[in-house]
Amino acid sequence: MMSFEEVVKALEEGSVRVAEKTADGWKVNAWVKEAILEGFRKGKLVDMSKEEYSFFDKDTLPLRKFSLEDKVRIVPGGSSVRCGSYLAPSVIMMPPAYVNIGAYIDSGTMVDSHALVGSCAQVGKNVHISAGTQIGGVLEPAGALPVIIEDNAFIGGNCGIYEGTMVGEAAVIGSGVILTKGTALFDATTGEYVPKSPSGQTVVPPGAVVVPGSRPIMKGPGKDAGIHVSTPVIIKYRDGRTEASVELETLLR
Repeated sequence: MMSFEEVVKALEEGSVRVAEKTADGWKVNAWVKEAILEGFRKGKLVDMSKEEYSFFDKDTLPLRKFSLEDKVRIVPGGSSVRCGSYLAPSVIMMPPAYVNIGAYIDSGTMVDSHALVGSCAQVGKNVHISAGTQIGGVLEPAGALPVIIEDNAFIGGNCGIYEGTMVGEAAVIGSGVILTKGTALFDATTGEYVPKSPSGQTVVPPGAVVVPGSRPIMKGPGKDAGIHVSTPVIIKYRDGRTEASVELETLLR
């Protein structure tokens, strides 16, 4: 069994991941989460402040240090990366942004200003996480899937992706969309709601283009009051025009 310190080192190297894709779908490595939780339990609150800022945290969880050899672009202005997270070469972080322990961010991905990549979130290659977006963290329970964003996805500004939601490869999430485990996702191209995964998660299909939407409450006082509830809508699947609309992000890299 690896120690907490060994797990942190392996996470930062990318040789160990909280979750990984297999032929049968995504699999959680619960023992990695358990090691991270042990690090929180055994740590003692200490003063890690520097002259320019105050910083008080568990002594087992310092900020991660990078070098030029890591080939990660971290633009100055207040971004932080916690230990035990992996940022592949060519990842870009715009300030201020935050990456929490256990997160995995693959090559070519941009984390824009005021964005969060939560604990244990798994982000693929060439993903754009736009300004103000939150990719939630799922640390407990240890066996639960984290939030997963697959390769080449585009997440618009001020989105929230939470509770183990999975965004499929090359999907486009429009600005302001909120996705949680309990979110109903409607596919306007088929007229049907997208089924949940076997474990109950919301799954955005590969290539789907999702925008904010709503549906009326159909019974009770909510119906009488004309209340609607949030229901993101798949309006189409990626085509040439969609590709052109996100091409600028590639040029910016």
